Order: sequence, then structure tokens, then C-alpha cells
Amino acid sequence: MAQVHPTAVVHPDARLHETVEVGPYSVIGPQVTIGAGSRVGPHVVIEGRTTLGARNRIYQFASVGADPQDLKYAGEDTELILGDDNSVREFVSLHKGTAGGGGATRIGSGNLFMANCHVAHDCVVGNGCRIGNGSALAGHVTMEDHVIISGLAAVHQFTRLGKHAFISGGAMVTMDIPPYATAQGDRAELVGLNTVGLERSGFTKEQIERVKEAHRILFRSKLGLQDAMARLRTELGGHPEVDHLIDFVTQSKRGLTR
Repeated sequence: MAQVHPTAVVHPDARLHETVEVGPYSVIGPQVTIGAGSRVGPHVVIEGRTTLGARNRIYQFASVGADPQDLKYAGEDTELILGDDNSVREFVSLHKGTAGGGGATRIGSGNLFMANCHVAHDCVVGNGCRIGNGSALAGHVTMEDHVIISGLAAVHQFTRLGKHAFISGGAMVTMDIPPYATAQGDRAELVGLNTVGLERSGFTKEQIERVKEAHRILFRSKLGLQDAMARLRTELGGHPEVDHLIDFVTQSKRGLTR
């Protein structure tokens, strides 16, 4: 059986792998599933229809799977899904989805949620992301893989953050941030490329040079967006890192941060 502290309250219908540890005074609801090797610290609340994968670490005072802060929510059966190897630090809040947003908040694997940060309803968070202390994602935000958000930043609802993007501390993000970019300010603007992040993620020198050229064409060539996209496809198309950027821009609904 799971190692549950005597002061913790775990509903008998909750499904905990036998290797799960639950600390003092934590509360785990009836629709919760927690995978192998996960550790739940003291004074944690995990509720709603919430599924945690393997080896997740939930620190003290975190709130996982609570009802969304959406006035349209009327008690629908929605859910929160976390992958493996996530670290959820002190006072983090991760909310489940709404019927209007597809019914689920989905979080991948290997993410770090630092103290006091918030992930709202219907967000989609990829793998290997970092969300800094006190930062917040509004509802329906999409974070692709390996995005870093520094402390005290905020992301507007329905905004998309492209993979390997870097959001500086205190930024107020109201439009899509393209992959590989660095953004800062209120309202956030692009200030360069996250070349350090790309190097750490194993991008080759040639790949980074192609990303640089792609961003130069998109944002510094003074071409209109459609003309810039056409030039990108002609000159740099066929390379995965550039094709992903093209797809991201093509699918943007809120518009691009420039």
C-alpha cells in the first residue's frame, strides 16, 4: 500500500500506486489517480478528476485539480492531467478544465512549476517547461516544449508560446510568442533569440543560424507577413526547426508579438 501519513485524508476511491508517499495533513479526493514513485508533501490538496503520472513531486501547500476560476463553470465533470517527472513547488495552483475549453487542462512531463505560479483552466503545457515564481497562465494558454517563463510574468488567455521561447521576468504577454524568441516588457515585445536555450537543447550551429535567418526575414526584413512567409518557405523550408516556425505563425489567431 501507499505510504500515507496518519494525519492525511485520502478518499478510499482514490487510486494511488503502492510506491506513492503522502505527507501530513494532505487531502486527496475520490477521483484522483497518482502514478508510481510520486511524492505528495504536507498540506497538499489534490482534488477533482485528476491524473498524475509517475515520479511527480508535489510540495507543501500546492493546490492541484481545483475548480477553474471561470464564472461560466457550472460543475461539469472536467479534468486535469499531468505526465511524469513534474515538480510542483510551494503554493502552486493547477486548475482543471472547462466544458467550453475541451474539458481538460493537460500538462506534459519534466516541467518545473516554481512557487506561487498558476496554470489556469484548459491550458496545454508541453514537456521540459519552466514557469518562474509568481507567474501566471490565464485560461486556454498553450506552451510548447521547453518554454521558460521567468518570475512575475503573466500570459493572456488563448495566447500561444512557441517551443524554446524565453519570457523575461515581469513580462505581460498578450500575443503569440514565436518559437525560439526572447520576449520582455509590458506589453511584451521580441528582443532577440533564445540562443542559449537552443544550445542547451542540442541545436547545432547550422540549425541556430537557420533560426536566426528565419527570424530576420520575419521580423527585420520589412516585408509584409505573407511575403515574409513565402520567402521563408522558398529559402529555408524543409528544415524541421524552420518548418515548425512556419506552422506556428500560420496557426496564430491572436497575432504575433513583433
